Amino acid sequence: MCKMEDVLDLYAEPPDPRQPRVCVDERPYQLVGEVKSPQACAPGQPTRVDYEYERRGTCNLFVSYSPDEGRRQVAVTARRTGEDFAHFIKALVDDHYPQADKLRLVTDNLNTHKPAVFYQVFPPKEARRLVSKLEWHYTPEHGSWLNQVELELSVLSRQCLERRLPDSDTLRREVEAWEQARNAQHAKINWRFRTKDARTKLQRLYPDLS
Repeated sequence: MCKMEDVLDLYAEPPDPRQPRVCVDERPYQLVGEVKSPQACAPGQPTRVDYEYERRGTCNLFVSYSPDEGRRQVAVTARRTGEDFAHFIKALVDDHYPQADKLRLVTDNLNTHKPAVFYQVFPPKEARRLVSKLEWHYTPEHGSWLNQVELELSVLSRQCLERRLPDSDTLRREVEAWEQARNAQHAKINWRFRTKDARTKLQRLYPDLS
């Protein structure tokens, strides 16, 4: 089946609490510190921040988003390895969706987004348990924007990340506060793109059968 239609058909299905749909992605983040302390705001004067800054390394953000519930989880990790991804998914299975029979994951085709990674990280019995809880739905090449979590990452960037955050502990506190506030609102993405739209507008993302 065409990967694009597979993802769009999944979005079109009614919610199933036993098989929640969960969109997952990650992005790097550059930690940035101040060289000079900002000058506090005063009446009629906004906070002043010097143009100089100091790069303090990078870290990674894993983000999940459930279209069914308007719920998201964000995890800050030092790296973006298969091991980090496997532990993030394990937390989704065991901590965030413990009552689900299966998670229907929407991801891109990154080489760490595969069932095999669980066998590289966990003992075989545990890896098998986790893999049996997952149903994979991959976006097509050049079609990662079909993953709804991409929109959630854009919101996270605008509302939380587009400023100087000096270390991973500060970043973690800020994204946790953002996550809690947005989950309390049950904020959802108004997804309108359907399979019929894809068939008329995005022929380039269909397999070449010639």
